[in-house]
Amino acid sequence: MKEVARKHNTVSPCAACKLLRRRCTQDCIFAPHFPADEPHKFANVHKVFGASNVSKLLQEIAVQHRGDAVSSLVYEANARVRDPVYGCVAAISTLHRQIQALQAQLAMAQAQMVHLRMSHAASLAHAGLGHSPMGAGSTSTGSSSMSPTHNQLMEPDTVNAKPVFALDMVVLDQTNLGSEPPIWSF
Repeated sequence: MKEVARKHNTVSPCAACKLLRRRCTQDCIFAPHFPADEPHKFANVHKVFGASNVSKLLQEIAVQHRGDAVSSLVYEANARVRDPVYGCVAAISTLHRQIQALQAQLAMAQAQMVHLRMSHAASLAHAGLGHSPMGAGSTSTGSSSMSPTHNQLMEPDTVNAKPVFALDMVVLDQTNLGSEPPIWSF
């Protein structure tokens, strides 16, 4: 009869209690976060932080925030197991370098767009299709010896004119980049 009562009162040990080889109680602080079917989760956390430190940390945190704390501890512990020196700082550094490379590529693409626009505008001005930078007074004098098509080339129809390229410049807001120097400037 004692064995029947013992079976009803026993609780399946969580991964922490199983690893620490102790009895898992009803109020075990590890049980909600380290289920028995994920023993590697607690093993890495225990190896990096220690069970006693994790227990103290979880007791100091409000119940509704413990899940987030455990997932953060698991992430950091897994990163420390993979890279004992840098941990998750290595991942952060890698992502930071990728961001810098992408920002440099974006700046190059924007600079190429500006260059292409300027060369396009210069080629239009050279061909006589663009607006004169001196204003309306510097256009053709309207010589009668010019053919009608030549006059149309020299003085394009500005009322029905459509832009050749409908591209806009993108301006980066670099105020949130911290103490980083600007990528490019004019």
